[in-house]
Amino acid sequence: MKKQTIKITAIRLVRLWLFFSCIVTAAQENTIQMKSDIYSENKTLTDIMRFEDIDYYTTKFTGTALKNKEYYIVAKEIWNGKIKKTDTVFNSSTNSYIGKIEKDSMNLRVIAGKSSDKTLKIKFMFDRFEVQKEYKSIRSDDYSLRDFGSHFPIITGKSFYAFAYILPYEDKQGNKFWCAVESSGKDIESWGKEFGIKHYILFEMRFGE
Repeated sequence: MKKQTIKITAIRLVRLWLFFSCIVTAAQENTIQMKSDIYSENKTLTDIMRFEDIDYYTTKFTGTALKNKEYYIVAKEIWNGKIKKTDTVFNSSTNSYIGKIEKDSMNLRVIAGKSSDKTLKIKFMFDRFEVQKEYKSIRSDDYSLRDFGSHFPIITGKSFYAFAYILPYEDKQGNKFWCAVESSGKDIESWGKEFGIKHYILFEMRFGE
């Protein structure tokens, strides 16, 4: 009787192990990783870019889930805590030249800075194409581009915020904090209300439908 009980328990444990293994495998197959490096390996060039208030990221997306996926980038302009404008930067599903991703990795370089006192300019550079956009801004040199999507796993079919072009939180003494905003754990769309940030832009991405 004991042997039979042990056998039944063992079978149940094996089934449970197989069940959870399938769940983990399925999750991994739908997961994409985003990794970014800021600025350049050239220290002199990095110093110049920082002096000119230019942000530059080399980003790589990896994961088998990328293959044969369409993708897009959408910009959301947030003024005084509210989304005032949503603009499609590009959508591969409506552009036959861009098409679907053919490999299990994708490279992206992003460069951003002020083009005038009240205008921001950002360029997304992929291996085969690039897209440049300009957006209205306040008269400030404190804008900073942050790679928000590298902080968590990306799931195919679900939109996520890849980058955030933000102003800092400023305390009563006039000290400015960018990392306090980025690492706050607050809902990214509520940063304006939570930290009193007048303006920032979120760049949303999605892989797959």
